[in-house]
Amino acid sequence: MAALPDVVVEPVDLSARIDEALAVQALAFGLTADEIEVRRHIVHRHLLTPGARALGALTATGRLVGFVYGMPNDRRHWWSTIVEPYLRRTGDEEWLTDSFVITELHVHPAFQARGIGRTLITTITDAADEPRSILSAIDIESPARGLYRRLGYEDLARRVLFPSAPSPYAVMGARLPLLRDN
Repeated sequence: MAALPDVVVEPVDLSARIDEALAVQALAFGLTADEIEVRRHIVHRHLLTPGARALGALTATGRLVGFVYGMPNDRRHWWSTIVEPYLRRTGDEEWLTDSFVITELHVHPAFQARGIGRTLITTITDAADEPRSILSAIDIESPARGLYRRLGYEDLARRVLFPSAPSPYAVMGARLPLLRDN
């Protein structure tokens, strides 16, 4: 699949590489050991969802330094039930239908700012059958939010509160295919 100078992006069995993926996520996202254990079960459950797929960013030695996974959105899933009232308030509730949701996207801090995140998200969404993509990101101006905007994602709802999350999130949506060259 997509190649970068020292990293290749390709499909991975994320269930088999869950420890590596959660280690990357912990570093990139600042997770505690308890949060990692909670996420382990969530990731396994998500990957059983019909249409779920995962890509990894691998070094020449096979080290996982980034990953993305997502699936066609299902309005009955927990994430959708949380964001739906926020999207209804902004008039964007239809984004929960016929969208591919980016569930997680993380790149090891030592490998950030090399285009790996961009390659992961564009590669996974290029294979989506849905006409649009949605995701949630911490509601601050961050490199990740900047990347999403350059790819065509726009804020659909802000200050979205997830139970047990210490910070509010923004829900963002983009028409597919994602923008390039910006």
